[in-house]
Amino acid sequence: MVFYLYRLSLRSCRMSIARKMFLILFALLLLLVGASLTSMLPHAMDTDYGQVMGVLRRKADSSPQTKDSFTIVMQTYNRTDILLKLLNHYQAVPHLKQIVIVWNNIGERPPRQMWESLGPHPVPVFFKEQKLNLMRNRLLPFSEIDTDAVLMLDDDTLISVPDINFAFSVWKQFSDQIVGFVPRKHVTTASGVYSYGSFELQDTEMGGGDRYSMVLVGAAFFHRRYLQLFQDQPNQVHTLLDETQNCDDIAMNFAVALWLAKRDGLKARPSGVLVKPVDMRNLERDAKSGYVGMWHRAEHMLQRSYCLNRLAQIYGDMPLSYSNIMLTQFGFPSYANHKSKI
Repeated sequence: MVFYLYRLSLRSCRMSIARKMFLILFALLLLLVGASLTSMLPHAMDTDYGQVMGVLRRKADSSPQTKDSFTIVMQTYNRTDILLKLLNHYQAVPHLKQIVIVWNNIGERPPRQMWESLGPHPVPVFFKEQKLNLMRNRLLPFSEIDTDAVLMLDDDTLISVPDINFAFSVWKQFSDQIVGFVPRKHVTTASGVYSYGSFELQDTEMGGGDRYSMVLVGAAFFHRRYLQLFQDQPNQVHTLLDETQNCDDIAMNFAVALWLAKRDGLKARPSGVLVKPVDMRNLERDAKSGYVGMWHRAEHMLQRSYCLNRLAQIYGDMPLSYSNIMLTQFGFPSYANHKSKI
């Protein structure tokens, strides 16, 4: 009986050892397979791009310091009361390094002393007084901007802190595109003329409205290099913008799309990435001045359609391409839908 128990114990010990050996061999096999597969991947130094959701993403070309913060640029005209409210709101935004206010109230002093007297403020504010009230002043490469990311905002737009945080995280992944909250599109009409419209504009090619070809810079992140890129456009472009006092955001989408196509050799690269906001408000009615934005003008949409055609004429091409990607905080990714009212 004792002998039988001894043999049983010995057999159990051998089985335990065999099981351990099997597990060790299996783990080694997994490591070898993993190493083999890894060696087949392109090395980080051998390629500039990675594939993310079908959109090319360029390697980070900036130091962590300049990519971990951003600058707000806001142009204002005749809305000082709303401006002070917005400045107070945006002081609480994480990663915000500074705010540049493009002051277009010619001949009127900005509320610099009032703002500073109510300090100290966690985020510094720079007032840049302009000599002419031009729409494109906001796209000047101001020396104060030393962060890679620029968040450009209209002076009647309030965006929640979570929305800004999420959009900034998206911009870090798509830092060579415009990442923003307001989509627009161009459509080719039967006569071959381009028409500008909102997200709901019906597209003859798709039979629906669920695509966009522009992301407006009045509520968007983009790389600071695009400020200089905007300045380097042909003089005809700047003349067009000054004549219409409109369309600088369309011209920026043209410039970005053309730059991406030239750099990557790709024709169908969207200039922007759409982020759906959860809480974005228009404060225009709160302004005591009663000043309303230029988009209320009867000729506004006609001017923007005119700009589309004129810009395509100047450049000899239509560089804008469509996208239907819409990123949200509650589902990543999603698809654009005109019923979402953005």
